[in-house]
Amino acid sequence: FGLRNTKDYEAALREALRVTREGGRMVIVEFSTPPFPLFRKLYMNYLMKSLPKIARKTSSNPVAYEYLAESIRAWPNQDELARKMSANGWKDPEWTNLTGGVVAVHTGIKRSSFRPL
Repeated sequence: FGLRNTKDYEAALREALRVTREGGRMVIVEFSTPPFPLFRKLYMNYLMKSLPKIARKTSSNPVAYEYLAESIRAWPNQDELARKMSANGWKDPEWTNLTGGVVAVHTGIKRSSFRPL
């Protein structure tokens, strides 16, 4: 749950590639976008409306929950992140959805030779 919080996640993908040995595997666990329309709508409604209200009443740092909701909303969906992984040198990016796609586990393998564009 850290890549989403980097200033430039594509640069972070490239840096991770640089320090990973050939054939090594990258695993990213991050919030994502539920693929089923009804569940996605319910989840986004909860995330953007209910969670901040609950946080204002129960948290000593409700702004953190507003940031959390916004950063999840702005984060690329599973397919988009897999494409970015591939564009930044990771071979065979795949993902597995957890909790209906609220979280996704992405994996990729370092190619034997990759020169960024």
